[in-house]
Amino acid sequence: MESSGRRSAAFFDLDKTIIATSSSMAFSRSFIEGGLFTRTQAVRTAFAQFLFEVGGADERQTSRLRDALSELVAGWDVAQVEAIVAETLHEHIDPVVYQEALDLIGRHQGNGRDVVIVSASALEVVEPIAELLGADAVIASRMEVADGRFTGEISFYCYGPAKAHAVEELAATRGYDLDACYAYSDSITDMPMLDAVGHGFAVNPDRTMRKTAHRHGWGVLTFRRPVGLRARSGVRPALVAVIAIAAVAAVVFLALGSRRDGSD
Repeated sequence: MESSGRRSAAFFDLDKTIIATSSSMAFSRSFIEGGLFTRTQAVRTAFAQFLFEVGGADERQTSRLRDALSELVAGWDVAQVEAIVAETLHEHIDPVVYQEALDLIGRHQGNGRDVVIVSASALEVVEPIAELLGADAVIASRMEVADGRFTGEISFYCYGPAKAHAVEELAATRGYDLDACYAYSDSITDMPMLDAVGHGFAVNPDRTMRKTAHRHGWGVLTFRRPVGLRARSGVRPALVAVIAIAAVAAVVFLALGSRRDGSD
């Protein structure tokens, strides 16, 4: 358990950290079939993602990807998006949630540590995940909605240094000792967040992320076991549906985003 006067939290990225794939890519076919965007738009957005990945996470590439995604979702009916996700969640999401991530979340909770989901995904869809996981807080991007539709405007993009700043702000508000906190991500773009805490962990790192982890003194974890949530004992059935709603988040905001066991 946490010692007196030393409150801390575990901060988790979402896509490819808790979920074993990019949910935006997993659900793209279903959104095309639902008429939310065309194959041409899908190719354009995928190309922006490709340029980001091969060109590095610099400000120009980040801006290009953000603009492409904002343009793509502008005007989407939020209720329609949620309905499509609900209809296809088992096909796309249920099999690809890491059991290791769920077990790790449980260990942090068992040690009396707050669990915070930190995601570039939209706030509206990350909050239910945090609630059903028993998390104490959520940090996420905020996208404007008008008349039930996404406007394409982003009031807060929870990405890169902005993630770390938001973590620091929450720590100040809640009295977390950042030196006693943990953070997990698969992505090099979350380097500021991992550096902001005393115990940073790279999840399934690529070569660049692994070298960065060694240089920064982060731990390295390997998650190998995506698990079907419906078959997993101890997980409330409603959690399956809420995890699937994360797919909406990644279409709205692509969650870019990578020592031993990660809890005490």
